[in-house]
Amino acid sequence: MASSVRLTQRAVRSSTAILAQSLTKQQCPRISRTALPGKRLNSTTTTTPSTAAPTPSPTPPAPAPASSPAPTPSPSTSYSYSSRSESYTASRAKILLYSTALATTGYLAYFYATDTRASVHQWVVPRLIRTVWPDAEDAHDVGVQAMKSLYPVNLHVRERSTAAVDARLGLSVFGHQLSNPIGISAGLDKHADIIDPLFALGAGVVEVGGCTPLAQPGNPKPRMFRVAGIDGLINRYGLNSHGADDMAMRLRNRVRLYARANGLTEAEVLNGENSDVPPGSLAAGRLLAVQIAKNKDTPEQDVGAVSRDYTYCVSRLAPYADILVVNVSSPNTPGLRDLQAVEPLTEILSAVVDEARRAERKTKPKVMVKVSPDEDEEAQMEGIVQAVWRSGVDGVIVGNTTKRRVGVVPPGVAVTSKEAATLGETGGYSGPMMFGRTLELVKRYRKMLDGQSLALTQPGRDGKRSVHEEKNDIADEAVGASLGALEGTASGMVPDDMTKTPLSKTSTRGRETVDGSRSQKVIFATGGISTGEQALQILNAGASLAMVYTGLVYGGAGTVTRIKGEMKQAMDEKKA
Repeated sequence: MASSVRLTQRAVRSSTAILAQSLTKQQCPRISRTALPGKRLNSTTTTTPSTAAPTPSPTPPAPAPASSPAPTPSPSTSYSYSSRSESYTASRAKILLYSTALATTGYLAYFYATDTRASVHQWVVPRLIRTVWPDAEDAHDVGVQAMKSLYPVNLHVRERSTAAVDARLGLSVFGHQLSNPIGISAGLDKHADIIDPLFALGAGVVEVGGCTPLAQPGNPKPRMFRVAGIDGLINRYGLNSHGADDMAMRLRNRVRLYARANGLTEAEVLNGENSDVPPGSLAAGRLLAVQIAKNKDTPEQDVGAVSRDYTYCVSRLAPYADILVVNVSSPNTPGLRDLQAVEPLTEILSAVVDEARRAERKTKPKVMVKVSPDEDEEAQMEGIVQAVWRSGVDGVIVGNTTKRRVGVVPPGVAVTSKEAATLGETGGYSGPMMFGRTLELVKRYRKMLDGQSLALTQPGRDGKRSVHEEKNDIADEAVGASLGALEGTASGMVPDDMTKTPLSKTSTRGRETVDGSRSQKVIFATGGISTGEQALQILNAGASLAMVYTGLVYGGAGTVTRIKGEMKQAMDEKKA
């Protein structure tokens, strides 16, 4: 019995294999040689078992059940479908409403967060940065990188207020009509990384650098310290720079992008053939200043080598700058301030002026020299003024950081023991208490520069004074009148003529003599300026520009806009 069962099983398996092979050959001839699992099929002969079980007949399909009538939806079922439809419509309406509200909120938040008038930039962001990044240099680097990254995607902070553009704030400097007299000092943008984001904050002039001919790392870290209790900074960077070639490459790429966007050639941009757009700032009503300095390892005793450092920077950077600033006043480069003596300073400035005049463009960059606030003795200032006139430099930037610590803490203000220790750090200090010294220096330099102009003018052969001399006398009298008005004004801020004419019409700034042979030297001022009232005092003392640095660090991205608003408010109140 068992053998019979086994024989039957073998027969069934053999029949199944033969049937499968036959089907495979008909449907898929290419795989006819493939054996079924557990069997090896011969392609030439097929063994048929002697006994085969009869093939079972297929089972007839079961009869289909009688079709039943389709169910008729009951009223409750219809109500369920209607409820689902209404629920779906309501859900879509809610999604649309929430999406619209979210988009509107995001749009308003974007406009608020990127507007210089937003109070968050003054009261929240600076404090948050100081908390998250206790090291001042780390905070500076993060801020620069953020501005650099946000500008290309249009998420940068910018001045949107049309009220910030006021004709009364406009003035003429070096033949250009500036939109306003507020500038940003060098130090915030050391390597020309964020020129356009800084202009977007509303400044009329942006100064980048200082730049040395060869790259140098500066002094060891830590080298920047906050004195937050008095809004002060101490730095001893030591002119860390990527070098003149690196900065020239950045500035040239910026010019190329501008030329491509406006359908111009690089030469057309540099030659100022795009209406009133200066070739440095690439923005109407703005000027770009580039600060240059010598390398630390260039001996200051070798004035020729020092001059070559400066002229190399000029040769590389002059095509892309509206103003070149010669830094001989950094307190963190040993021996640099010794170059402010009249003879070495005259030689250096003369070399810079000559090299600037060789710049390969139609309009040549102007040259200014940045002087120390610590060189305030009469003889020292007279020597600087003589060097300025002898060399043909176009102006002076009055102020830099100071080595002195006397008078930097306001009366009645107590600093913490940590801040007191920080004030003892080596380096240059900047902060609000520098303003009084800056204002006094501007008055003195204005008077000395105009007085030196008179001394250099010789009377005519007939003993009569020339038109040139008389014009300079008028300028000197105007300076005295301006200072007298400043001292006699109740607010100590705005003289009477300030409300009658725009800044560009005042008689003591940016004026040329009748024959054009000798222009009045321009003064920019930096040091302790953080309010509109202080800016007006600086301008009324004879400066053309009030520049900010530390005030921007503590006051946030809206500082320039706020200062201009305070200036207009003061002029409106005086006029009323």
